[in-house]
Amino acid sequence: MYIVIMGGGRMGRNLASLLVSDGLDVTLIENDQGLCNIASSELDAMIICGSGTNGKVLEEANIEDADVFVAATGNDEVNLLSCILVNEYNIPKIIARVSDITHSHAFKEVGIDSVVSPELTTASYVEKLIIRPKIADLVVMGKGDAELLDIKLENDKYVGKKIGDVSPDDNFLIVAVYENDNLLIPKPEIILKKGMKISILVKTKYAQKVVKMFTTT
Repeated sequence: MYIVIMGGGRMGRNLASLLVSDGLDVTLIENDQGLCNIASSELDAMIICGSGTNGKVLEEANIEDADVFVAATGNDEVNLLSCILVNEYNIPKIIARVSDITHSHAFKEVGIDSVVSPELTTASYVEKLIIRPKIADLVVMGKGDAELLDIKLENDKYVGKKIGDVSPDDNFLIVAVYENDNLLIPKPEIILKKGMKISILVKTKYAQKVVKMFTTT
């Protein structure tokens, strides 16, 4: 997987470091020479000193080959402009950091659905958005010991089973289910149906296992 990150501040560098540790290919774009120097000394990744709102800089980063683009600067306008430009390359996933959550509608109007608010703009949160693409939504809770996942049920193994036969478990708990966008309190006798969205509270170290458990067909 190839990820292009725009923004060499603390969040951008921390995210790049996490993704490199995951064994992914990363290019970091930063306009400030000083931050470029810091990133070069810290990261085993390609560093491009330039503006992510410049088409030539994006092409230098081989944006057309990217699987994910992350606009991680602290400037919403810059992030929005870069997302508009990158969207023309049909990148599979675009993630934008939004400092003012009231601006999120502007990103969604141009087709950017993965918008992270100030409360969630931690590098570890964005890393999870990238490496766990089947998760519809995710919230990191507490000190990162637990996560709340919204997962679409795809595994026929659990279709037709009662919630009480699947949860509770020592490592996860179904806390809500949605049928046709209607919230159902997860009573033990409720039957799981294919395509249902399930909200699951899970210990972080078991999150990937639980995702595969319900989504693997």
